[in-house]
Amino acid sequence: MLVQVVVLLINLGYPYCRGRIFNAIEEDHGQYNDQKEVFWASGACFFVKAHVFETLGGFDSKFFAHMEEIDLCWRAQNSGQKIYYVGSSTVYHVGGASLDASNPKKTYLNFRNSLYTLVKNTYSSVIFVVLSRLILDGIAGIRFLLKGQPKHMLAILKAHGVFYTALPYLLRFRKQNSTRIELKLLTSIVWSHFISNISHFKKL
Repeated sequence: MLVQVVVLLINLGYPYCRGRIFNAIEEDHGQYNDQKEVFWASGACFFVKAHVFETLGGFDSKFFAHMEEIDLCWRAQNSGQKIYYVGSSTVYHVGGASLDASNPKKTYLNFRNSLYTLVKNTYSSVIFVVLSRLILDGIAGIRFLLKGQPKHMLAILKAHGVFYTALPYLLRFRKQNSTRIELKLLTSIVWSHFISNISHFKKL
């Protein structure tokens, strides 16, 4: 069983956890029962000071249900805040209650909102990051097609189309919120998992 609360770093907008890398889930032996600064807090175990939440403008209403807490945590760090995980806490949560992983709408929201988050918050060259992601998203779409899941491929195409229409809002937000911290990121999680066949966090 995974305790899905120890979330660390993002590289090109792909979130992953100590204990879960893509669909590879470690068995919980208490190996992550510590306290540690993290990149973002998962929505099921997310606590934030009210004045910080209000100052940041809360969750972005354009997101809906997926990655809005990542966006908020990233904005919080850009404003000088820090996020911590406390391993002594216990969280009771039923995963996938909003949308099942097999639902193409979940795929659509994940890909769209990930691009939204990157444009709004990344310190790096936004053009390089977005182009890299669009290429990798295309590969993911081909992979869905080869697996006999064309609706998920179409969901990615739809996510890209809506992303382009949202660019004026995203770039305006980026310009108006120009303070962004440079984050130390690990090597590409996509390369580590799919090419180097790494499925456990401690092997990264």
